[in-house]
Parts: sequence; structure tokens; C-alpha cells
Amino acid sequence: MFSIDHIGVAVKSLAAAKGIYEKLGLNLTAEETVEAEQVRVVLVPLGESRLELLEPTSESSVIAKFIAQRGEGLHHVSLCVPDLEAAVERLKKDAVRLVSDEIKVGAGGHKYVFVHPSSAGGVLLELVEAIR
Repeated sequence: MFSIDHIGVAVKSLAAAKGIYEKLGLNLTAEETVEAEQVRVVLVPLGESRLELLEPTSESSVIAKFIAQRGEGLHHVSLCVPDLEAAVERLKKDAVRLVSDEIKVGAGGHKYVFVHPSSAGGVLLELVEAIR
């Protein structure tokens, strides 16, 4: 079954960004660093989905470049798929453009791949096979 796994939000500072969610009384996960993506991550659980706050750890990271060009804000939408490998193979057969053909492992140990915005109506779409 497909569902919204999370919405990624690019932020300059996790410390500053967490404040509004903490003031609302929401529980946040501990900070986690994803070295491959050069980001620090905090998840804000919201029912069956989450917000993913993303702070760059390097000026060369994708998130740092995004913030430099567009400012802080919505970065991507992530869908949970039942079988990521099968989904990727279907997309490749239909010539859907992926950011990378490689399935990677991200925050919380989930496997993911990004669909390029040119193939997803201008939205950076992440597909994950989450471990929950």
C-alpha cells in the first residue's frame, strides 16, 4: 500500500527549526547525520507520516545548494512503497528519470531513491521502503 512517508523541509538550522514543533508539544526524534547526503536530520512524527527537517553539514550538499537558490522550505515529498526495487524497475522500464539509479540507505535505515522533478510534475519525489 502506498502512503505519504514524510515531507522534507530544508532548514539552515535544526535548532531554530525545531522550536515551533516543540512549542506545539510535538515529540521530535534525536538528531541523526546522514553522511552520504551531508545532512543532519530530525523527524517530527505526525500520525502515520512525518516532517523531515534537513540541515546541511557542508556547503556542497544538495540541501545547502537548495537553500542558497530557493531559501528554506519544502524540499521533497516522500512516498512509502511496498517494494522499492520493483517500483524502481517499473519506472526505469517507462523511462522515468531518476536522480540516481542506485537505491541508497538514509535516516532511520530506510531504503530510498529520488524521482527527478522533470518526471514528477516539478516535484522532487522520494520513494522509500521504510523500516517501521
